[in-house]
Amino acid sequence: MSTERMEEFNSERSRLNEIVMSYAGRDLKRLYHIDDAVYKDGALPAKTKEMLGYVASLVLRCDDCITYHLGKLHEMGTTSEEFEEATVIGYVVGGSITVPHMRRAFDLWDELQKAQ
Repeated sequence: MSTERMEEFNSERSRLNEIVMSYAGRDLKRLYHIDDAVYKDGALPAKTKEMLGYVASLVLRCDDCITYHLGKLHEMGTTSEEFEEATVIGYVVGGSITVPHMRRAFDLWDELQKAQ
């Protein structure tokens, strides 16, 4: 699954998280823990939760978040059809302002698919 872009993204994300955690008090650590915990299997499967995170990230136009969720979705075996349907929901909810983010999402998805 790994591509150079995903490896660089994950490496930089880890590096920055280490810095944040070196300063983090109880409240920030709790927030980080919640962020990890909510994406685990529950009443909704983890894959569905990652899809929700991806769609929300697309609507909010957060490229880092989109990249993170696409990496997770690819690891979870999401099909290109599932990815495309989720993307359409984000586009319909977020409007045309999401198009540049959607383009980059498809570019990364294509790269991940070709790296299999």
